[in-house]
Amino acid sequence: MRDVPTIEPRRKGRSGMQSMLIPSQQMVAEQIRSAQQGVFTGLGVLRRRLAVQYGAGACCPVTVQRHLRAIAELSFGVLEKGEPVSTVTPYWRMVDPLATRLAGGPSRIPERLAAEPGRDGEDRIVAAWKKIPLKGQFPVGKISSKAESHK
Repeated sequence: MRDVPTIEPRRKGRSGMQSMLIPSQQMVAEQIRSAQQGVFTGLGVLRRRLAVQYGAGACCPVTVQRHLRAIAELSFGVLEKGEPVSTVTPYWRMVDPLATRLAGGPSRIPERLAAEPGRDGEDRIVAAWKKIPLKGQFPVGKISSKAESHK
């Protein structure tokens, strides 16, 4: 069963308008399943693919985030019951490997991503992690020195 897309106009800039796709949970789940196995893909890519697929100018980021969270909770619950991975939506392909507030968390998400067939798991996870600063790794010294030079 295919969902009928909801596309609403929204303001873009001062005088422009843009069509905004409000996707259903099924639309988001189908797009997650079609993502490349074993590769971390950002939510921005998912939203762009959905917008293009349904002919909209953009896709609602809040709705996608809410659906992803619901999909993750459902999938994680099914996996915890011992069901095979093939029966769930592989949400770990679209989730930041360091996500702490999502089902599975940073201990399970990279593990699931690495277990999928595809390129070398360590390379995929390391590449995703290199883009994300960990706690205590922000360039505080650079920020404070710039702030002091503007005094």
